[in-house]
Amino acid sequence: MLNRWSFPLLVALTLVAGRSLVAKPPETRQEVQRHGVLFEEWIRATFFGGYRPADYTQRWDIPADVNTNHGGVPVNPKAAKFGTPVDLGDALRQFDIAEPFLLIVGFWKQDGAVKRFVNVQAVQVEPDQWRRLWGTVSRADLERLDAVIKDPASDVLAARKAAQALKRQSPFRDAVMQVNPKIDAHQRRLQCSLRFADFFAHLAPNASRDATAQPELFGVAVPTGLASPPRSFRSAKSNP
Repeated sequence: MLNRWSFPLLVALTLVAGRSLVAKPPETRQEVQRHGVLFEEWIRATFFGGYRPADYTQRWDIPADVNTNHGGVPVNPKAAKFGTPVDLGDALRQFDIAEPFLLIVGFWKQDGAVKRFVNVQAVQVEPDQWRRLWGTVSRADLERLDAVIKDPASDVLAARKAAQALKRQSPFRDAVMQVNPKIDAHQRRLQCSLRFADFFAHLAPNASRDATAQPELFGVAVPTGLASPPRSFRSAKSNP
């Protein structure tokens, strides 16, 4: 099992090898995403016996049977910029969750070419809590929005306009969970996220949302500095 002092070695090996050590195949990971990859690897190595997924499309990043010391429920690790929404992935898959799970979120701040984790939370989410985040949104509502996003008869601009118009209507506008149409020349996906304040208000109401110099996870100091440059955006207008 690796401890917090082993983590810099993971970073060094990654830099030398020019590839990520975990999660998804390295060719699918951008340089600016390395922090999330390494954060997840540290979690797996430190608390879950170095587990590696057999299938990168599997339902849970860390299955329940691997989690023998922290509740025996599946685990979903995430990394997010401090103060910004927590991206949760595919909206339909997230909506279908109907079992308890452990959501681990590491919030980071950019410090030059380094990302420093400043707040890390692990919360066990119960099915009724999860359902309340969606409000009155139904699966049929999500499928309808997903169909608009993926409509082959609509070009990118038309699909984006239609999806955003639908998103601004009830029931989506009334839910805590935010739906995020991702539409450009390379993708047409429906994802979801929780605002920073909503994550704490609804899932971690007793936790501090302040930044700290040395966050901990399960009593172990979290490595705070990862070589990862700020994300740069092209001039093309991004999706809201």
